Amino acid sequence: MTGPVASPEPPARRRGRPTRAESAGTRDRILAAAREEFSARGYDKTSVRQIAKAAGVDSALVHHYFGTKEQVFAAAVEVAFAPALGAPDTLLEGPPDGVGERLVRFALGVWENPTTRAPLLAILRSAVTNETAAAVFRRLVAAQLVRRVADRLDLPDAELRAELAAAQLVGTALLRYVLRLEPLASADVEQVIARVAPVVQRHLTQP
Repeated sequence: MTGPVASPEPPARRRGRPTRAESAGTRDRILAAAREEFSARGYDKTSVRQIAKAAGVDSALVHHYFGTKEQVFAAAVEVAFAPALGAPDTLLEGPPDGVGERLVRFALGVWENPTTRAPLLAILRSAVTNETAAAVFRRLVAAQLVRRVADRLDLPDAELRAELAAAQLVGTALLRYVLRLEPLASADVEQVIARVAPVVQRHLTQP
């Protein structure tokens, strides 16, 4: 008489590169884990090994897809920042005298949405505490937001104007959503838009 059949062992965490069939979702899983780790620990205290463990893969696989920790962070930033990249297009969606309100309303709309706010919080928190993370954030803002806004402004100092507008938006987001400085943090979003929009309008359109 044979003894009881042993239960199968759970599959071990996969080492090395995945098969082609597995690879499609692996990269996204690593990015999701990276955003969660950077959000929970910040840039300094997050390691590639921790990201790999959270994603259920080997560290070598993280390096295979992204390279260094800085490159993993840059990829996570780009994905999280993607909803905000439609901001420059709002400049062309109506008359010039309403561009400030449209841009502020769009940007704060991204922050007000819990789904898009969470990864942005992780990025901004890391950027204000670590210079490497800040440099990655600056490059993305400059390349994907400021320059695209500047390209839509027919003015000689367009890039400076776009940077000043971006500073207004990032500063508002930092105080309202990251530092949660009162009374700004609890103010009605329409009130915030009404206060910030004229400043952004002046940066982008007035002499």
